[in-house]
Amino acid sequence: MSSTASGKNGTWRNWGGNVSARPARQVAPASVEELAAAVRRAAEDGLKVKAVGTGHSFTSIAATDGVLIRPQLLTGIRGIDRASMTVTVEAGTPLKRLNTALAREGLSLTNMGDIMEQTVSGATSTGTHGTGRESASIAAQIKGLELVTADGSVLTCSEKENPEVFAAARIGLGALGVVTAITFAVEPLFLLTAREEPMPFERVLAEFDQLWAENEHFEFYWFPHTGSTNTKRNNRSAGPEQPVGPIAGWFEDEFLSNGVFQVAQWAGRAVPAGIPAIARVSSRALSARTYTDIPYKVFTSPRRVRFVEMEYAVPREALTETLRELRTMVDRSGLRVSFPVEVRTAPADDIALSTASGRDSAYIAVHMFRGTPYQAYFTAAERIFTAHEGRPHWGKVHTRDAEYFSRVYPRFGEFTELRNRLDPERLFQNDYVRRVLGA
Repeated sequence: MSSTASGKNGTWRNWGGNVSARPARQVAPASVEELAAAVRRAAEDGLKVKAVGTGHSFTSIAATDGVLIRPQLLTGIRGIDRASMTVTVEAGTPLKRLNTALAREGLSLTNMGDIMEQTVSGATSTGTHGTGRESASIAAQIKGLELVTADGSVLTCSEKENPEVFAAARIGLGALGVVTAITFAVEPLFLLTAREEPMPFERVLAEFDQLWAENEHFEFYWFPHTGSTNTKRNNRSAGPEQPVGPIAGWFEDEFLSNGVFQVAQWAGRAVPAGIPAIARVSSRALSARTYTDIPYKVFTSPRRVRFVEMEYAVPREALTETLRELRTMVDRSGLRVSFPVEVRTAPADDIALSTASGRDSAYIAVHMFRGTPYQAYFTAAERIFTAHEGRPHWGKVHTRDAEYFSRVYPRFGEFTELRNRLDPERLFQNDYVRRVLGA
């Protein structure tokens, strides 16, 4: 699954296939000490440094022509503290390994995103999130982290130790240093009941506030060119466990959501005029179902159809208006959009560069099948999102820069001042970081 394997000539490519880089050298340190030494050596050689996880970002946030640090040897659980209910993991640990290891110990994260291929440091550094009324992004569940800074020193950060670094570095974009370990809050393993059902677009928008208020985790997918959505509500449950059966699960999650969907994408790419008809069929393919299982089996699902994505966070109260504008734009534009639009929410948090920093947020994600032209659609969508002071996901396609971010993030200056202090020589800079944070 990981696409971070290098090509023959040392070229690195991301999962979406839209970003590539040729680093001067690639390093896979087996310890924090080795990583710190690699950072010091890069500085001596005048090379920039970037760490990369599984390459699930669609931006060039991890691309470098300097030293690319691959964390695949920095994996595993360092320790579980049942008194404080925390787990400390090495930065390169994939979320799926963390989730299964925690489940074996009778523990779980409170909330998570909808895929679990990414490394814990890659996911948190870019602000990866799921959906939740009270429970926020993965980074908001961080209780401590370890960071190798530009001078090669190792900083331990928490609310008590280096608190100003902790406040910002939970979503640090790789601009403050290389994260080497993360301590997450965990809780006893619980059950979630998921209820998935189709619902008309107009009804979801009319009842959105109620659907949000009545469910711990509410999300929906809208199929452009149709008046249809598929909704999903996840709520804690006393049980019993009633997982999706293997045959039904294969049919709905693999055959329909990945197999048939893949074929539909190919068909749409071949004959764009047929996309509205395909969308109508796709939107009806998934029927209502209810199941109860442990969190990671409910929150996450396999995503085998490759795509490119843009996602913006808008103030939650602006969601319905923003979505109506998006629908009108698609209907009037002549665009043919074969991928559903995903809508999720998050409560306000206190992390400087979190897309939910200081405001209750709704996320609107637009996707295009990999290999189809996405610029016209994304440009038009971005115009709508930015009119509502939208904040783009740091790991997904967008065209915003530091000047824009200084307006939509109240604590932007706090982050850039910290960066000036921790990385005055810009060792951890690349083109993307320069654009979004300023030189």
